[in-house]
Amino acid sequence: NFLPFRLFPLREPGMNWRAKPLTCQEIQAFRKSKEVMDRFIRAYKLMLGFYGINLVNEETGELVRAENWRERFENLNRFSHNNLRITRILKCLGEMGYEDYQVHLVKFFLTETLVEETLPNVKRSALDYFLFTVRNKEKRRELVHYAWQHFKPQSSFVWGPRDKLQKYR
Repeated sequence: NFLPFRLFPLREPGMNWRAKPLTCQEIQAFRKSKEVMDRFIRAYKLMLGFYGINLVNEETGELVRAENWRERFENLNRFSHNNLRITRILKCLGEMGYEDYQVHLVKFFLTETLVEETLPNVKRSALDYFLFTVRNKEKRRELVHYAWQHFKPQSSFVWGPRDKLQKYR
């Protein structure tokens, strides 16, 4: 009996109604398997490459633009369905224990959308969805503050209370 699988499985249902959500036991089994986790990182690198991003440090999750970033960013800007996939990848990183990777990926997209302005059509997803997949509360606060610092106009920033953002740190 063939069961559809997902490259980045979650504990919640996705668009493919035949793919079963992960159980907590399955997640624990995956996390204990070096082979599964190695494959997971290979899949992550593959998807990053598709988006024009390179993982430069597997220990930290640090990312940089790939050589083909212009062409790949054009694809990201043109096709919004990629944003759903990126959200799924971010959630799965958290499930698999790669919370630092989440932080780096979200910061990458915040930088590209708000600072570099290379991904204008990804900005809403980065702010509305990507940011809030980050499991570490303190790191998420730092990212919200980073986004607020670079958002224009700052007075229209709605992803955190202005009084707390002004006092942050």
